[in-house]
Amino acid sequence: MSDPFPILAIETSCDETAAAVIGPGGVVLSSIVRTQVAEHAAFGGVVPELASRRHLEWIDAVVDQALAEAGIGLSDLGGLGVTCGPGLAGCLLVGLAWAQGFAIARDLPLLGVNHLEGHLLAPFVGQPAPPFPFLALTVSGGHTSLVHVRDVGDYEVLGQTLDDAAGEAFDKSARLLGLPYPGGIQIDRLAQTGNKDAVALPRGMSRKPGLDFSFSGLKTAVWTHLTENGQPEGQGLNDFCASLQEAIVDALLIKTRRAARQLGISRVAVTGGVAANSRLRGAFADAAASEGWELHRPEMRFCTDNAGMIGYVAALRMTRGERSPLDLNVAPGMRL
Repeated sequence: MSDPFPILAIETSCDETAAAVIGPGGVVLSSIVRTQVAEHAAFGGVVPELASRRHLEWIDAVVDQALAEAGIGLSDLGGLGVTCGPGLAGCLLVGLAWAQGFAIARDLPLLGVNHLEGHLLAPFVGQPAPPFPFLALTVSGGHTSLVHVRDVGDYEVLGQTLDDAAGEAFDKSARLLGLPYPGGIQIDRLAQTGNKDAVALPRGMSRKPGLDFSFSGLKTAVWTHLTENGQPEGQGLNDFCASLQEAIVDALLIKTRRAARQLGISRVAVTGGVAANSRLRGAFADAAASEGWELHRPEMRFCTDNAGMIGYVAALRMTRGERSPLDLNVAPGMRL
């Protein structure tokens, strides 16, 4: 079986058009992300049809930029990795169709990658292999889960959100507060100068046994508070954002600490888009110091959607001899 390196990876699961080139040992030779945030801000969230059209318009240029930054040409590639799910169907189809067409034209191996697996292993991008086993808290978009990661492809989901995910709690609460999209970033910014103890908000399911999460009650509590007290302004808004952020981070930390103790494991990874949140990073760093955890987090550029993490998973799996059929289809509802 031929050496798959360098690997071109493509990620188009939502509203980022991304491409990366991965070399032997998981080294990231380039990682290009073109975001559509400005395109969707006016709508308060991602519009799937618009996102798909932008992927079609941008993918060639993004791939060209990734290849140029890596200093290689199309003829140098040894394989392709591409996100096949979960995500928006139309968006996924753009990236997969591009990768399939190129793989067929150049007779190259192809590997479809689970977007969530990309986030799961993102803290270790650039390393020859992750340090298995570890406990991972994955907080990305509509996904919040605790996973026992034993090896590549050997994952046990210990707990997950039963309703809204942490990222949705940030974004939906931000919308109720009248903050611009994307809301999570705005809340983090305002919370920097806020009092996290100013407003009492629930930590969903924190007192119940088990490792599942729930954030729908928090969203309701935010709506109730605003209905009864009106929209906060100035320092009051900063205080509310700090209190809201603390409630979300506390809920995540309580269950992660519980899972680590139940497993008797001291290697913990926090990953996904919400892993870029400053309070979450600080709280988990403090917990690692008190609990004796070996804490792993992605580089900031690998927290949000990117092709570097997709290429890294493809490199790990293709090195083991794994390949996908060229008639692979997208799986918008894919799970780990």
